[in-house]
Amino acid sequence: MPVIYAISFVLFILSIVLIIKFQRKRFRKKLKNTEFSPAWISILQKNMALYNMLPHPLKLKLHGLINVFLHEKVFSGYNGLEINDEIRVTIAAQACLITINRNEDLYPSLHNIYVYPGAFKSLQTTSDGVIYSTQEMVRVGESWKRGHVVLSWQHSKQGAMNDNDGQNVVYHEFAHQLDHEDGAIDGTPILDSAENYATWTQVFSQEYSRLRDKVRTHKKTLIDSYGAVSEGEFFAVVTELFFEKPKLFEKEHPALYKELIKFYRLNPLEWD
Repeated sequence: MPVIYAISFVLFILSIVLIIKFQRKRFRKKLKNTEFSPAWISILQKNMALYNMLPHPLKLKLHGLINVFLHEKVFSGYNGLEINDEIRVTIAAQACLITINRNEDLYPSLHNIYVYPGAFKSLQTTSDGVIYSTQEMVRVGESWKRGHVVLSWQHSKQGAMNDNDGQNVVYHEFAHQLDHEDGAIDGTPILDSAENYATWTQVFSQEYSRLRDKVRTHKKTLIDSYGAVSEGEFFAVVTELFFEKPKLFEKEHPALYKELIKFYRLNPLEWD
């Protein structure tokens, strides 16, 4: 009898989980089909240069994802910043754009977005393998493993308005969130197949090593030198380039660009 009760309990829990998933999927579908606010469209047209280049079907899809994102994620302001629709919509649009063709989960581990007016101070712990030290650093963005993203509103808005400088803190930090969906920020996010992992590893390892060599020898690079810090930072930095400087990126790093097309399931070159 205890075994039967245990099995029944497990089946009951599974049924609850399936019901919750079904209801969430149905509600997300409703949100995606909800009319997008004209005021929010005005915010995107003003604040997000890349939005104005998107084909109409992709804009409509983005609108639906923003509705879902803003319903599921919590924004909190710090250092006197009051959260408003401009902040929420501008940040959400960028976060949703980079995963627009990937899946419907929209950063399942992410719960909170903390926003500061500008650059903020953060305590960083480092280690040489023996001694740990903590120092205060000025940051414009952070992605935490515990389901949080921290952003500077000044830099988030600036990154959205200037879409061709190769720098976008929102793309960068949310790329880290995508990278961490498999449990580690290591430059290899969840891919579609074993074959994709093989080519990804080969291409990214080669490109990462080349960047590190160039940075070490003080050679000029299209890819920001910060990408040489770690494989995780490399993925986040090339994500910024992929969306903001696709033409030059594809020309100088065609194999790397091709891998990002497969991962993000879109090609920003088609929006020119």
